[in-house]
Amino acid sequence: LPLCDPESYPQNPCTPDSDRNIGANTPKAAGSGFLELQLFPPGFAPFVDDVSCSRRSWCAAIGVFGLESQFNFKNMNENCPETESFAFLQNNGIPTGPPGPQKIDLATFLPNAHTLLMGQGDVLKVSITDPKAGITATIHDLTTSQTGFMTASARNGFMETSFKNCRGIRHTFHAEYDTARAQNQVPWITLDGGVMMAQEAGHSELCSSLTDRDYESTGSYKDFDVYDGCAEEGNNHRHEAGEGGCNLNTFICKNPTTEGTAGPIPCPKKSFLSGQLCEFADSACRPKGFRPVTIHGHKAREYSPVTLCLQNRFQDGDLDFDGLSYQNGKWPDGSKDSPTSMRYAGPFDGSGAPYPQIQFETDIGGSEFLCNIFTGQNCDAPPLSAKFYPFWSLTSARGRGIGRLFTSPDCIWNFGAKIPGVTRYAFGGDGQYGHVTKTGAFGGTLISKIRANPEVNRKLGCRVLRDPVKAAR
Repeated sequence: LPLCDPESYPQNPCTPDSDRNIGANTPKAAGSGFLELQLFPPGFAPFVDDVSCSRRSWCAAIGVFGLESQFNFKNMNENCPETESFAFLQNNGIPTGPPGPQKIDLATFLPNAHTLLMGQGDVLKVSITDPKAGITATIHDLTTSQTGFMTASARNGFMETSFKNCRGIRHTFHAEYDTARAQNQVPWITLDGGVMMAQEAGHSELCSSLTDRDYESTGSYKDFDVYDGCAEEGNNHRHEAGEGGCNLNTFICKNPTTEGTAGPIPCPKKSFLSGQLCEFADSACRPKGFRPVTIHGHKAREYSPVTLCLQNRFQDGDLDFDGLSYQNGKWPDGSKDSPTSMRYAGPFDGSGAPYPQIQFETDIGGSEFLCNIFTGQNCDAPPLSAKFYPFWSLTSARGRGIGRLFTSPDCIWNFGAKIPGVTRYAFGGDGQYGHVTKTGAFGGTLISKIRANPEVNRKLGCRVLRDPVKAAR
């Protein structure tokens, strides 16, 4: 969701909750940041250097992002180019530690007794509201009757950042726009649009064994059982050398790869400072099982259910597209070896009515080595090196609703692959994402035309949905 942030790109005033703000990428556009309400799966703790709050429970957090630059990315402060205020959703609304990027510490990323934890299969009502106190994200776990929330306010320690000197300024954030019109965008991000439901992919790869031992140290947190590379990549039982590690003195990495026309190929450069869209190393990697860590000077043990590499130290993600996210049979497809799909109804506006229009989009082109963002050539979903790419679908199958709130013939969103006996409309599979945008600020984004929301299309056999919780009040 776009937020008003006068200290963010392109450094102009912004009027909260107003469609008078200009969202196009022009010198007069309003200063824009954005809110992410993030949900993190269980299994890979601790969050401070991994992706989970606990071994068995989900958690959620908000991140408020800003870009410290003037128009056309001029005078970007490389000491703080993109900043984030971060806080978990708490049952008391109090952050675990300072959220602001200038004050953030270890406690910020360690859940406490007040952090909202959710179970697999729980039914959640997720909302973003904008009271006077500041933009607020709330999750009501309807399965457990637990609630967590967080307000991005100055009182809670949220900050915007000066592009001139990286100084933090306590700030209460509010929504930038009054409606979700297509032009109401954040002018500096890769995705077009404002109110979005996103699935992140390409963040991990399985390994059979690890090489190039390293460590991670964040303040008083220390993890010495971290590695930079795979000796054998474990996807689909392949046994190939992985990428990395990297020499921090020469900046040279072993075996970097990138996208080819029919699979990964060697990267043309071996330096992780080259700016190439390459997978330079698999790190950070952690072995399966328990490992010793130190938290605030006290010894502890953490756990990983598999040997996994996050691929986030020397590049952002799986840029040769051979990891879990891009393999057949890894996304929900109805088989016993794949997970079940997330089921999603909505979004609904403040009155409880569904949004009347939607678009499908992906910024995968911006990660593809062979994609020409100016012509659209080789900007593909799936990428040329990938075997698969996930997509949205609808079901109205009996027993595939959301708890007792939505039942057949309500149409419910799923994400992944086609599921036999479940998927009713797949909207062309990967073809739903359309083509490279010609109107947005970023050329690597594939986006469909605006269309009527099929989730509430009676011609498709869908019952017109309303927010059942709001309707019951």
